[in-house]
Amino acid sequence: MQRVRAKFRVHCIDDYPDSKNIHAYPISSGKGENKDYAEATPSGKLELTIDKTRPAADFFETGKEYYLDFQEAPIDEKP
Repeated sequence: MQRVRAKFRVHCIDDYPDSKNIHAYPISSGKGENKDYAEATPSGKLELTIDKTRPAADFFETGKEYYLDFQEAPIDEKP
């Protein structure tokens, strides 16, 4: 199964009473591994809204870098 990996850096996190909005952008410069990612994905944007009751709400931190893996998934036909 084929997979595509991207690398994003969290630019900022908006903190609301019930959720957090994560704003991340692809790595756009750097050396070593980051240079390779910058050449492959020079621009884009990722926004996530996470319910504060979920563990993922505390996972992301401003300034940190995270991998994002894309892998084809089966379509869930259930309503």
